[in-house]
Amino acid sequence: MRKTSFIAFFAVVALTNLLTGCGKKKVAPVSERIAKVWTARIVEYNGATVYTKGVANNIQPGYDQFKLDLSAPPVVTYSEFDKNVFTGQYSVPSDNRLVLTNLNPAPSGVTNGTIEFTINQISDTELKLTRTTPSLKTGNTTNTYTLSTP
Repeated sequence: MRKTSFIAFFAVVALTNLLTGCGKKKVAPVSERIAKVWTARIVEYNGATVYTKGVANNIQPGYDQFKLDLSAPPVVTYSEFDKNVFTGQYSVPSDNRLVLTNLNPAPSGVTNGTIEFTINQISDTELKLTRTTPSLKTGNTTNTYTLSTP
């Protein structure tokens, strides 16, 4: 009798898990999760922190102005630390790549108005990107941006 009860119990648990998908939520694709307005929280040049939001004595305080607006796909508005603003298109060709194209005006030292980033991490409120090519504006440093939603 006990063996039958155990089998019935196991069958009910298995059926419940099957019907509820084992309780796992579907995660939206990166291309949907990234479609927000992002501002700088932490910025690093070659691994050295130059900006932290809310800190008074940042090495590079201009990042208060930094904004990456991806909220209207495929349009991007990219506001840099020096107050230059660029508009263009963006794409997410894979879960770990963000590509800004046709930026106008073309940023200094950028080929064909294109900037590419590696997506290191993404959550609902934080996005960590590393620029794949050095930035001329920051002395040819490789920059990593930890961004948050405002």
